[in-house]
Amino acid sequence: MKFADPKNDLAFKKIFGDENHKNILISFLNSILDFQGDKLIVDITLANPYQIPKIAELKETILDIQATNQNKETFIVEMQKKDLHNFEKRSLYYTSKAYVSQLPKGDDYSLLKKVYFIGILNFEIFKNESFISRHLIINQETNTQDLEDFAFSFIELPKFKKELSELNTLLDKWIYFLQKASDMELIPEEYNKIEEFEDAFDIASQTKWNAKELEVYEYMSLKAFDEINALRTAERKAMRKGIEKGIEKGIKKGIEKGIEKEKITIAKNLLAAKVNIEIIVATTGLSEKEIKNL
Repeated sequence: MKFADPKNDLAFKKIFGDENHKNILISFLNSILDFQGDKLIVDITLANPYQIPKIAELKETILDIQATNQNKETFIVEMQKKDLHNFEKRSLYYTSKAYVSQLPKGDDYSLLKKVYFIGILNFEIFKNESFISRHLIINQETNTQDLEDFAFSFIELPKFKKELSELNTLLDKWIYFLQKASDMELIPEEYNKIEEFEDAFDIASQTKWNAKELEVYEYMSLKAFDEINALRTAERKAMRKGIEKGIEKGIKKGIEKGIEKEKITIAKNLLAAKVNIEIIVATTGLSEKEIKNL
């Protein structure tokens, strides 16, 4: 059995954006946000449910997930495979845009509901060692959360180091699924009898995908691979250019140093010959102070 890589944009949206299997996204969000008791998400409405994008229109197709829960709170989930820099600013932009869009007309700000941004990253952006970090707007003086309508959670996949036998929580299992599903041939027993994971693995099974889905999946995989190679090539060129520039700068500095040394040698010889300092200044270009120091 071949499972798709959940980090692929199409696969991620197909698994977590399926209206017929909203239990998958609900479980995923509850585990990441650590929702319990009254905070638990029990129902969700997808703003942009999964549909197969046309390759020619991929640039215009929204592949990230946006949904609202039973309390009308908004959740934005984005899977990002490559570091395009400024992801933090991008998350702020998406979150503020979703917040503002709740009031297309009028100014009844009491209607505004909380927005949660969840970024699943296949690279590292923060210095902390934990694979998950949750960010709030905190009062600097009191360390309290007085502004409650924005919350950010980031999963940095490279920081997750647990093996299959070490998966203790639902969150662990979800992160491991994102990392390793495409390397598996069978559903591990650690995931047995957990409905949302059985559904997730079932959707990820490419034997049940149609030809168009497989085509778009492969296209997006190759596209991501090409973009990564392009970034690496650009980095290598920049590094090579930097080295060449450094060599050029070093040569120039060496020449200048050699000229300066030659000036000092000439000045010393002229001083030994009892030549007037003014003449030495005019000859070498050294200052009178520099010559007297010799």
